[in-house]
Amino acid sequence: MQYKSILFLFFLVLLASCGPFNKLEKSTNWEELYNGANRYYQEGEYNKAIILYEKVLPVIKGSEKAEMAEYNYANCHFKTKRYIESAGYFNNFFRTYNRSPLAEEALFMHAYSLYLDAPDYNLDQQSSREAVAAIQQFVTRFPGSASYERAMEMLNDLEKRFEKKSYSEAMMYYRLKDGLFPGDFYRACIINFQNFIKDYPESQHNEELAVKLVEVAYGYAENSAFDKKEERLNDAIRFAGNFYRRYPNSGFTTEVKKFESEARKEYEAHMKLKAEYNERQALQNSAQVTSKEN
Repeated sequence: MQYKSILFLFFLVLLASCGPFNKLEKSTNWEELYNGANRYYQEGEYNKAIILYEKVLPVIKGSEKAEMAEYNYANCHFKTKRYIESAGYFNNFFRTYNRSPLAEEALFMHAYSLYLDAPDYNLDQQSSREAVAAIQQFVTRFPGSASYERAMEMLNDLEKRFEKKSYSEAMMYYRLKDGLFPGDFYRACIINFQNFIKDYPESQHNEELAVKLVEVAYGYAENSAFDKKEERLNDAIRFAGNFYRRYPNSGFTTEVKKFESEARKEYEAHMKLKAEYNERQALQNSAQVTSKEN
C-alpha cells in the first residue's frame, strides 16, 4: 500500500513537470516564449510571466516587441510586490523609452514603487529620501499628468514621516538630558529643536518645542562652566523673547516666563560674581605691578 502511494506521488510530480508551462519554459522558440509570457501576464500569472520574459527579453532587445515586454516585465515585479526591483525596471524603461506613450506612467510607477517600499518613520529613511527624489522628478517632468495630485499626496505623506521621525529624535534627546551626562544632550536638544522649527515651520509641534527650547537652554546654562554661563543664559532669555513674538496668545506663556525669570535672576547673580572676580583680578595685577616696581 505504501509502495502504491509513493508511486502515485511520483506520477503526480511527473505529470506536473510535463504541464504547459514547464514545456513552454524549455522551449527555444522565442516567439512561443514571447506569446506565452504575454498570455501569463494577461492572466495575472506574474511569476510565470517573469520567468518567460527573462528568457525572451535578451533575444528581442532592440525590436519593436521589446518596449511592451519590458514594461510588462517591470509591472510583473510591481504586481508581486517586489518594489525595489520594479522601481529599477520602470526607471530603466523610462530612460530607454522616454518618448514612449508609456514613459509617463513608467516614471510614476518608478516613484510609486519606491514610495511603497519606504519604511515607517522610526526606521532609517534613506529609501524614503530616494522616493521623494523620484516623486519630485516625476512632478517636474510631467506637471500636467493625471497622476500629479496622487504624486503630491505621496510626497506630503513622506514629508510627514520625516517630520515625525525628526520630532521623535528631538524628544529622545529631551528625555536623555536627565541622565548621567546631560551636557551633550542639552546641546543636542537645542540644535534639534531649532532645526525642527526651521525645517517644519507649519508643524503642530513647534509651539511645544519652542517652550522646551527655553527650558532646555536655561538648564544648559545653569549646568555650564563659569566662562560659558553668561552666553548660555543670554540664549535662554533670547529664546523666551522669540517665543513671545511667535506665540503672543499661547497657553504656555506662564511656563516660559518662569524659565525666563529664573534665567534673568541667575544672569544677574552671575554678572555680579563676574564683576567681583574681575575686581579681584585687577587688584592682584595692580599689587604685582607695585611689587615689581619696589
